[in-house]
Amino acid sequence: MRLSVFTPLAIIVSLAARAQSTNVPVNEDYYHWIDRYEIKSGQIVPQFFTSVKPYKRQALIAGIDTLNGQGVFSSTADQFNYQYLRNDSWEWSRSEENDSRQPVLKHFYKKKSDFLHSDLPEFDIHVNPVIYAGAGNDSQSGETLYISSRGVEIRGMIDRKVGFYTFLTDNQARLPGYVRSGIAQNPVVPHEGFWKDFKDNGVDFFQARAYIDFNVSKHIYMQFGNDKTFIGNGYRSLIFSDYAPPTLFLRANVKVWKLNYMFQLNRVAADAPGSIGGSGSGRRRYPEKFMAFHHASVNIGKKFNLGFFESVVFSPKDSLNDNTFDLGYLNPVIFYRAIEQQFGSSDNVILGMDFKWLPLKKVSVYGQVVFDEFLLDRLKEGLGWWANKFAIQGGIKYIDALGVSNLDLQLEGNLVRPYTYSHNTQFGSYTNYRQPFAHPLGANFKEVVAIARYQPLPKLNLTAKAIYAEVGRDTLNSNWGSDLLKGNSTRQREFGNFIGQGVSTHILYADFTASYMLRHNIFVDLKLVRRDQKADAISQRTNTTITSLALRWNIGQRLYDF
Repeated sequence: MRLSVFTPLAIIVSLAARAQSTNVPVNEDYYHWIDRYEIKSGQIVPQFFTSVKPYKRQALIAGIDTLNGQGVFSSTADQFNYQYLRNDSWEWSRSEENDSRQPVLKHFYKKKSDFLHSDLPEFDIHVNPVIYAGAGNDSQSGETLYISSRGVEIRGMIDRKVGFYTFLTDNQARLPGYVRSGIAQNPVVPHEGFWKDFKDNGVDFFQARAYIDFNVSKHIYMQFGNDKTFIGNGYRSLIFSDYAPPTLFLRANVKVWKLNYMFQLNRVAADAPGSIGGSGSGRRRYPEKFMAFHHASVNIGKKFNLGFFESVVFSPKDSLNDNTFDLGYLNPVIFYRAIEQQFGSSDNVILGMDFKWLPLKKVSVYGQVVFDEFLLDRLKEGLGWWANKFAIQGGIKYIDALGVSNLDLQLEGNLVRPYTYSHNTQFGSYTNYRQPFAHPLGANFKEVVAIARYQPLPKLNLTAKAIYAEVGRDTLNSNWGSDLLKGNSTRQREFGNFIGQGVSTHILYADFTASYMLRHNIFVDLKLVRRDQKADAISQRTNTTITSLALRWNIGQRLYDF
């Protein structure tokens, strides 16, 4: 059962493989640069659909070359970013600027972007080291924080038909006090799967992401492996984010005319019972569940994109499913709600939509709406019925704000009703490895995110971020709808539910990051974080100030901004 769901489809399709491209790993800083130039142009770029991430490298190069023809790379920093993006995917851009003047020991870094590479018609490979070394101070705990990651990143193609990607790191870290407090309540490391204790208050974890890629036709590609997905145009996603650990997936994507359609099947951990006790992940196999997801979007004119999605979380291990894997969910073009109703299933189906509008040059308006369960008549009654579960996002991005080159502003609001994403059992909750698939706060909250990004010099990026959230927390013996791991049957009441019910908690998170690129994909980050949390009912307040300095090499920042 574990392999049969995925393997036959992957083998059959691979036989028809054509020229293909691997993905650009999901990275907030990197993807902001890509989205920035589409917004600056004032028109949707047809080569990629920004609500579905990751992007393919081949599409990325085609897209930014189109934008370059429109003159959007106007400032010195923009020209630097353009060349950086072309160098980073040089197998598709063939950028001559990526040639090194002085390779190291004649064999290493012949290209600025690659430690080692081979560029042959039958075999293309790019090998790079991965290092994350950082240290800081947490005023709350008075301890020294650190992160140490070592690994390797490999991507390439065989016969220009089958692509492959591998990312492996071994990591040790002492995390901020507020993150460790969360681990004490829910013993998982944010963003990660298997972990164990490391020395004094540290954690040790291994991360592995890998997939193979092949094109079925000119407009259809498939991927099979273990990685992350992000759906949406915001800083947060209320549909499918990269917060939870990577998952095993089978993805098919069709991009033709003004349409993009993605179908994805994920195998995820329904629970991690070995983690209970806070000493690390267990040694026995965890119960598993699956998520089938499809997202369709269409470009309407040159300035508007509208997308619709549907997903279902299900498991043959759920006793209500009689240990039967419902093959109907493998149908990539059917409505999951129809399958659920047809067979009286108890699986968790979620519907929603997203949009992006470019009303003016340099301005983008975006949003998402998610419906878990919803009855309009109940909503009109205004009685706070518990099962009216939905989430809403709205945001705006302003590029080159106030006439200042490379100053980008973003304002975003998110709200999620109590009990949204939760279900009757662990096999239906919208979670992976005890972590939310969507927003890190789970449900029962309101949030405002404000971000300012400024690139005063080509190699220097400054980011200021402020996040304010009001969350209704649960107590040990209550379920007010914040914790997705608690079953709906344990809810406190049928009516009178509202966002923020329970233990009203106010969180203010602010950080400032100065990131300097020493050379291609080698960054030095100086970061200052301030986080205040106040729980009204129990008069509890925790404040912390964190300062840190880190060196990153071919890896994105590790963020705990919640």
